[in-house]
Amino acid sequence: MTIQKPKLELLSPAGDLEGLSAALRFGADAVFIGGSFLQLRASAAGFTDENLAKAAAKVHAAGKKLYVTVNSFAYSHEIPKVADYVRFLKASGVDAIIVSDIGVLAEAKAACPDLDVHISTQANTMNYRAAQVYYDMGASRVVLARELSLEEILEFRAKAPKALEMEAFIHGAMCMSYSGRCLISAYMTGRSGNRGECAQPCRWSYHLVEEKRPGEYFPIEEDEKGTTILSSYDMCALPLIKQLAEAGIISFKIEGRMKSPFYIASVTNAYRMALDGTGTFNDAAKELCSISHRPYTAGFYIGQPGSPEDQASLGDLLVSGKVDGEYLRECTFIGTAAGPRTAANAVETAKETAAAEGRTVSGPSDSSLTPVVTRNFFRLGDTLEVLSPSSPGKPFTLDYMENAEGTPLDRSNQPLKTVFLRVPFPVKPGDLLRMRK
Repeated sequence: MTIQKPKLELLSPAGDLEGLSAALRFGADAVFIGGSFLQLRASAAGFTDENLAKAAAKVHAAGKKLYVTVNSFAYSHEIPKVADYVRFLKASGVDAIIVSDIGVLAEAKAACPDLDVHISTQANTMNYRAAQVYYDMGASRVVLARELSLEEILEFRAKAPKALEMEAFIHGAMCMSYSGRCLISAYMTGRSGNRGECAQPCRWSYHLVEEKRPGEYFPIEEDEKGTTILSSYDMCALPLIKQLAEAGIISFKIEGRMKSPFYIASVTNAYRMALDGTGTFNDAAKELCSISHRPYTAGFYIGQPGSPEDQASLGDLLVSGKVDGEYLRECTFIGTAAGPRTAANAVETAKETAAAEGRTVSGPSDSSLTPVVTRNFFRLGDTLEVLSPSSPGKPFTLDYMENAEGTPLDRSNQPLKTVFLRVPFPVKPGDLLRMRK
């Protein structure tokens, strides 16, 4: 009997319905979100119960899956609330929950035995014996600790239960501590990282001060802004997709529930091209350099982060991009191509405003113009790119645009306004526009 290999899953984040739409449009097989209880992003509102149900319907209409994080470490007074919350998630159509706390795991499986439970990377699962324990408790998947190497993942897969799926992070921010087990934020600000409240003091700039010389700073600077000795690089495992799949990873996870829809779309698009072979490695790498990011590392997959092996695996991904503070960025998000309804509403609002002022306007002068909901400044003569699913950015030079009244513009400097651009090729609603620096 032939055992069929599982389909590889691209798992993208979303912090709201707009981000969820971007993830689905640009190729995610599944999306993970936070809900209203025990989600490990306390500074983000997460999805309300109403929006969570909408998210599940939207994801399933696209033939995809929805996972919800319930991965904060729970206090005793929160445990009695777990069962009802998990039942609500199941009734809403959620395909799986992601947990860290074994108490939450036990409560969830008791309440909904047939709901899949994935073990969060926050649980620091680094060995097959721990995986066996989680499997025996009812987990169907484990998200591996980021600190494992490819060699260690191979051993993990060989000795863990065969039916237990393995998921791994392939892109995004990394914690300087073991998968988030850090007390610096709690100590310095009273905000616990294990409760989703991390203030990220590891990203702050530090100077060295000798205790008997307060106020006298010693020059150990990396640059003029100080020393960020605790701040980790961002993970990028683009060159290692094949090796990770061969090691047994079936779900490839992108970090970033608090990232913008532009970030989610760009990163999802890059890894979709890589998994499907619809673009070259350079196409995908260029996409990953277009978004705002810290310098890249392959993490612990190939040697230690920053080692010669790690650096060699990334190639041009190390040097591409322009410095913007501590970040690298090649592109600025310009806006999103709007659908007919959004365009019609903008024109109708413009006509009503003009009528109230005693003016008559006709709206856009040409029905072939592309409506775009703007995000950042751009002007005539700029070279813009249109990002569509499963393809690299397609450039054009902007030579004409007008507002919803039909008045020609030489620039757009107001966010969230609908303007109409002349684009020399077809653009679909949901496509993204950006400007390369």
